[in-house]
Amino acid sequence: MTNWTVQQASEAARQRFPDPASALLEAHLLLGRVLGMERSMLLAHPERRLSADEAARFFALAERRAAGEPLAYILGERAFYDGVLRVTPDVLIPRPETELLVEQALAYTAGRALVAADIGTGSGAIAISYARHAPQALVYATDISPQALEVAQSNAAGLPIYFLHGDLGAPLIELGVQVDVVMANLPYLTTRECDELDVGRYEPRLALDGGRDGLEVVRRLLAQTPRLCAPRAALFLEIGAGQGDAALDLAFLLRPHAAHLVQDLAGRDRLLVIML
Repeated sequence: MTNWTVQQASEAARQRFPDPASALLEAHLLLGRVLGMERSMLLAHPERRLSADEAARFFALAERRAAGEPLAYILGERAFYDGVLRVTPDVLIPRPETELLVEQALAYTAGRALVAADIGTGSGAIAISYARHAPQALVYATDISPQALEVAQSNAAGLPIYFLHGDLGAPLIELGVQVDVVMANLPYLTTRECDELDVGRYEPRLALDGGRDGLEVVRRLLAQTPRLCAPRAALFLEIGAGQGDAALDLAFLLRPHAAHLVQDLAGRDRLLVIML
């Protein structure tokens, strides 16, 4: 077909997208990117006709989505908390579930001038959202991937966040920095899950693979806490939905004053909170 309308092009694309529930929205987002139009305008003008060049560019993007490439990588951005972040295949795509971690860390901070660290920052989603709402805090962010740090730094332009290259909390330990608030969305998929799930096809393995049981990276971070954390520090660690009991067992090995799980909106264990 030539001389596609907005409605015709959107319908043709959505039928090939992997998730029927969000297919039309995704088609509109891709078409809006090509046409430079908000979705409301597309809905208001379904009869608007695409030029041959516009149609070619739209269907090229749609073909990538139909093949399974995440929408965020195609668009180059993802909304998170109250902002929009640049994302590339070098970083994990931020998920809405991780906003729970930010909310809990901010509630704990409650306006106090604390030292906070986002360990394994990736796109910078956690550190940036926290820093925007806790301007009195001193915020660090670490990542072992130089490419991820470049993305995070570009997202954090204008914010006083100190980015450090290295493995987990090691860069902070080397500097002698002791942290009051540790925030981390570390890899928590099992190696088998990374091999079997579609997410492993596109997102960086380094940000996904948590080893045999999905908790190996969490164990390594917890082993650093005696040197990383200040007295009475708090840790907010995102975990997989089926890892609650195992994560609590790891927390109790630290002899914490308190450790508990926080559930996400679907009622699944999502956050391990440790008060030292």
